[in-house]
Amino acid sequence: MDKLSVMYAFCRIVERSSFARAAEDIGVSPALLSREVKLLEESLGASLLTRTTRSMSLTENGQLFYDEAHRILGAVGQMEDRIRKGAGEVSGHLKINAPSSFGQMVIAPMLPDFVERYPDLRLTLSLDDRVVDMIEGGFDVSIRIRPSMPDSALIARKIGTMRQRIFAAPGYVAKHGAPKSPGEIVQHRIIGFLLADHLTSWALHRDGEVTEVPVDPSIRVGNSLVLRDLLIAGQGIGTLPDFISDAEESKGALVRVLPDYDLPAPGIFAVTGSRLGLDARVSAFLEYLYKVLRR
Repeated sequence: MDKLSVMYAFCRIVERSSFARAAEDIGVSPALLSREVKLLEESLGASLLTRTTRSMSLTENGQLFYDEAHRILGAVGQMEDRIRKGAGEVSGHLKINAPSSFGQMVIAPMLPDFVERYPDLRLTLSLDDRVVDMIEGGFDVSIRIRPSMPDSALIARKIGTMRQRIFAAPGYVAKHGAPKSPGEIVQHRIIGFLLADHLTSWALHRDGEVTEVPVDPSIRVGNSLVLRDLLIAGQGIGTLPDFISDAEESKGALVRVLPDYDLPAPGIFAVTGSRLGLDARVSAFLEYLYKVLRR
């Protein structure tokens, strides 16, 4: 019995709460995992998991084994990562989660150069605008854009800041005019992003002062790129993050509305597991992404 492999398999079963999902992660059959756990329990002379047709839970001995196995695997992983870093090797499977529009506009363009630089790296990029459970999803790093990160067992590193401003198409402004003050915003058709913190209220900042403007978007969409396209088509005014708006503003497809005002600038955070801060794959990706954001 390969003790480290069994420890890793057992930890994945616990973290994924499923033999089937753990088996998929590892690349073996659920039956094989079940057999390995049974052999492990027999070798220890103790039951580690209580299983029914609908649920699975750790026994007291199972919790002890999981905690110690997790600690041992973490130490082994750190040792391996240090050795790989010393040798300049980045390999293995890197699983990334990111918001849809950020993934498409920022991460996707950098991937060709990144994977060419690290040809031994396997990569999975999952795009989802909702916050996902990193452990449940088996992700190594998750990019999250928020005003702040809550305290948790995960490690959040701020790698950038996202500016948010108000835009409209030149055609819309020519036809309907543009608000000259925050109070005139309500006279215009608003297009809103469904998952934004500011969907129904814009906190507009200027010279250290904040003006709260209630808004009621007549069009609400769940993707920032769709919102961008509606704005370019002259369907109203709305807010966009800089990684989407910069290119459109530079070529004249969009213009700033109330250019003296900004919305709050949330942080761009890279969230990793407690031991993954030293993972060579994650470190290489975050270093590359940080350079892209600095540009």
